[in-house]
This record gives sequence, C-alpha cells and structure tokens, in this order.
Amino acid sequence: MSVVSLRIDPTFRRPVYQVEDQRYDLLGEWLTTDLGTFFLVTLDALAMADDVARGEPPFEVWSSENYAVSFTPSALLITNSWVPGAEGDFPADVAQAAIEDYWRFLVAQPERSVVREYRPDLPEWQANLLRWEEKWGRSHPYRGRLF
Repeated sequence: MSVVSLRIDPTFRRPVYQVEDQRYDLLGEWLTTDLGTFFLVTLDALAMADDVARGEPPFEVWSSENYAVSFTPSALLITNSWVPGAEGDFPADVAQAAIEDYWRFLVAQPERSVVREYRPDLPEWQANLLRWEEKWGRSHPYRGRLF
C-alpha cells in the first residue's frame, strides 16, 4: 500500500496527492510538483533510487529549483527551498515504492494531445524512456521490471 494517494485535478489537469500520515506530506508534494508530469524527471528519480539501493552513488546530483534532494542507501532526503522548515527524510524503500507508484500513475493517464518530434509513433512514456537511455548511454535499471 502506497503512502501517497494520487489523482488528477479535474479543473487544472495536474496531479494532486493526499496522505493519511502527514509525515509523508513533503514526499507527495515533491512527487507532484518536482516530478510533475515529466516522464524524464521521473525516470531520473527511479534510476537514482535504484542506484543507491544497489549500493552505488546516484548517477547524477538531483537538480531542482525548488527542492534540495539527496538519495542515500537508507533514505530520501527532501528540503523545500522556499518553505522554511519543510524538510523530511523518508525510508529509502518507502520512497522508492512511492516513486514507482508515481510512474505507474503517470503512465496510466491518457496520452496528451501535443505535437511531439521525437518518436511520435510511440506512447509518450516509451519515447521518453528511449530519450533517457540515449542521454545517459545505458539501459534504464527498471527496464524489464517496471516497463
């Protein structure tokens, strides 16, 4: 069972979250605002969580205008750069499961009707997976597991 419940706001068509345990509020906030509807960013988060779970450093430092984020073997550390005191650490396995659930949520949404230049023949998430693998020169660690 996920610690973050997700849905699409019918008015703004953006992801929104709900948590029963307020300790996970910042995790839901980070998922829906920093990862947003960006498949490439979510693929980065999945890969970083997988890297540290295997005892390796993340392949890249997390870059964000709004959050300081660190992936460690024991926890995902998040600090909102604009809200004093908005910081939390989340057990690595809980955070990784939440990111996986967020990926499933994004993929389950209807395709957006936008013009895409890169692989318009594929669903958007698949095209972004190929772009991610081209950019980083490696297979995504979730290939064969989550997609």
